[in-house]
Amino acid sequence: MLFNSLDFLIFFPIVTLVYFVLPHRVRWVWLLIASYYFYMCWNPRYALLMATSTAITFLSGLLIHRSNQIPDAKRRAWMRRLWVALSFGSNLAILFFFKYWDFFWDNLEALFALGGVALHKPVFDVILPVGISFYTFQALSYTMDVYRGEIEAEPNFFRYALFVSFFPQLVAGPIERSKNLLLQVHERHTFDAQRARDGLLLMLWGLFQKMVVADRVAIVVDTVFDGYAAMPAWAVVLAVVLFAFQIYCDFGGYSNIAVGAAQVMGFRLMENFRQPYLSQSCGEFWHRWHISLSTWFRDYLYIPLGGNRKGTARKYLNNLITFTASGLWHGASWNYVVWGALNGVYQVLGSILRPARERLCAALHLPTRTLVWKAVRIALTFVLIDFAWLFFRAPSFSAALDILSHVSSGGAAVAEGFSLGLNGAELRVMLLSLLVLFAVDLCNSAGVRVRTYVLRLPVPVRWACYLAVLYVILIFGIYGPDFSESQFIYFQF
Repeated sequence: MLFNSLDFLIFFPIVTLVYFVLPHRVRWVWLLIASYYFYMCWNPRYALLMATSTAITFLSGLLIHRSNQIPDAKRRAWMRRLWVALSFGSNLAILFFFKYWDFFWDNLEALFALGGVALHKPVFDVILPVGISFYTFQALSYTMDVYRGEIEAEPNFFRYALFVSFFPQLVAGPIERSKNLLLQVHERHTFDAQRARDGLLLMLWGLFQKMVVADRVAIVVDTVFDGYAAMPAWAVVLAVVLFAFQIYCDFGGYSNIAVGAAQVMGFRLMENFRQPYLSQSCGEFWHRWHISLSTWFRDYLYIPLGGNRKGTARKYLNNLITFTASGLWHGASWNYVVWGALNGVYQVLGSILRPARERLCAALHLPTRTLVWKAVRIALTFVLIDFAWLFFRAPSFSAALDILSHVSSGGAAVAEGFSLGLNGAELRVMLLSLLVLFAVDLCNSAGVRVRTYVLRLPVPVRWACYLAVLYVILIFGIYGPDFSESQFIYFQF
C-alpha cells in the first residue's frame, strides 16, 4: 500500500478514527493489526519474515535481561555477548539470503572463473521483501539497546511487535530506536486537533514533494538514463543533477508523510531530513541526510569499531568501513558499494584537508563568513554529492563508468531534436516546483518555519493556502493509470 495511493487515502482515516474511538488499553492491538495488514498488502508471506525477525530480537532481549542476573561476572558477560551475537547473526543471515545471495554468488563465480574453475550457483526463487533492511536494523537496534542497558527488555511480545511493524515508518523509515518509539507504545495518546493539523500539513507537503516534484523529475531522469548513449553530454549532466532532487523529494516526501501520519495519532518520529542540499561540507550533508540511518551506523558500527578514539588513521579507516557498509546496505551491487565508499573518501579528505584549507583562507584573507563564501561551499558540496549520486542511480558500476565516458567525450552529436520526456509546459511546472522546494528549504534553514508562518495567518487565508497546495497536487501531481507503479525509491532497500 503506497502513501500516494487511493487505498491509503481510505486506510489511514479509518485506522486513525478507530484508534481514538477504542479504549486506551486495546489501541495498541488495533495498531498492530493495522500495521500487519498494511505490510501484507504487498505480499502476505512477507509478514512471516518480519514476524521471525521480531521473535528473534524479542527473545534476545529477554535472554540478555535474564543473563544480567547471573552472579559470575565472566559468565554473565559471555552469555550477554552470546545472545547479542546470535541475534545479529541470525537476522543478518536472513537479510543476506534475501538481499545478497545472488550478489555473493555472482562475485564468487567471477572470482573462481579467473582461476579457470566453474562454479554453479544454487538457484532459489527469492524475492526481496519490501522494507526488510529497515525493519531488520530497527529490530537489531533494540537488541543492542537492551545489551547496553539503555532500555529494559520489553516483556510483551505483541507490544514489541508493534514497535517493529508500526505502519507509518515500517517500509522506508525513519529507522526508529526502541528508547523513542517503543516507549511511546505504552503512552496514552489523546486526540489533539492542533497536533493532528500539524501532522496533516506535513503529510500534504510530503505528497507535494513526491507527486509534484519527484515523480515529474523522474520522467526526465528515466528518459535520459535509459537512452544516455543517444543523448548530448549536457542532457546526461542535467539528469544526474535532477536525480539529486528526485531522490531527495521521493525519500524526504515519504519521511514527511510517515512523520506526519504518526503525529496525527500522537506518536513522535525522528526528523530524517534537514535541508541536506544547503550543507557546506560533505560531513554536514550526512548530518542532514537520512539522519536515522546515519546515526544508526554511527551508534552501532562506527563507535563499536573504535570511532575516533584510537587515533587518526583508525578514525579514517572506521569512516571508510562505515560508509562502504552503508552503500552495501542500500543495494546488492558494486555501484552502491562504490557510492558509499566515495562518500567515505569525501569525509576522510575533508578532515585531512581542513587545516590546509583554513590556513590558505587566512593567508589570502578570504571572507569566509560572507553569504558568497557559504554559497560557494554549498555549490561545491552539491557537486561532490551529486557526482556520487551517479553511481547510485546507474543500473550497475560498469554502466556508471560508461556514462562518465560518454559525458567526458562530449556525448552524442544530436542532429535532430530529442525528447527529455516532458513537453514545454511540464518542464515549466517542474522548474517552478523545484523553486518552491528551494524556497521552503531556504526559509526552514534560516529558522523561518513555513508551517508555523502559515498557521499564524488569518483563518480564511490559511485555508486558502491549504486548498491551494491540495489543488496543485491534484492538478500537477503525477498519478493515474499510466503512473500506478510510481513507488518510492527506498522501497527496494
